[in-house]
Amino acid sequence: MRILRQALSVARKDLAIEIRTKESLNAAGAFAVVILLLFSFAFDPGPDTLREMAGGLLWLVFAFAGALVFSRGFARETPNECLDVLLSSPLSGASLLLGKAIANFAMLIALELVSLAVFGIFYNVHWTGRLAALSAVCCLGTWGISMVGAVFGAMTVNLRLRELMLPVVIYPLLIPLLIAAIEITNAVLTNQPLDATQLLWGRILLVFDAVFTALALALAETILVN
Repeated sequence: MRILRQALSVARKDLAIEIRTKESLNAAGAFAVVILLLFSFAFDPGPDTLREMAGGLLWLVFAFAGALVFSRGFARETPNECLDVLLSSPLSGASLLLGKAIANFAMLIALELVSLAVFGIFYNVHWTGRLAALSAVCCLGTWGISMVGAVFGAMTVNLRLRELMLPVVIYPLLIPLLIAAIEITNAVLTNQPLDATQLLWGRILLVFDAVFTALALALAETILVN
């Protein structure tokens, strides 16, 4: 499929730049680790505390650290009018937006692996026990965050205060996704059975991802031109 091939080319380009410069991952990784360390000292990470805050702490760290990644996605295209060149090339707007989302997704997954390792050490949580369920919720939640980040990263790229405006815009939209991801993650990390309630939250994640991805790709040209 042409759109997917073009999107993967954009994602490979962004990831190659990030691997060389590490400007986003270093900042986001340091932020995530520091927040997890501070919370481990601020709260007693006992079983009752973890049951209430584990999922919320992780996903808030993922979302806030992700903003540092999203703000650079389109900003790195602004010098020398690189973004204008991309928009005037045969590359479709949907491919460009999807490629940025794929790159965001890959960087966030790497960030989450580091965060989970730190979380397991300092909170004494064996998060690998239900790895399949945790991987599924992380992938679904991360894709939604990545797609939202790519869309609003494109819309705020020309703003002077984009690093400030981007989190203000995206976090209200992410509330349903974050609540669903937090609820399922809490159940997984505390070894609770995934009952009908958690399955409902899982469907909310799927619907959020599908609807927002479809809308973003359908409106990609409008989003990028404006």
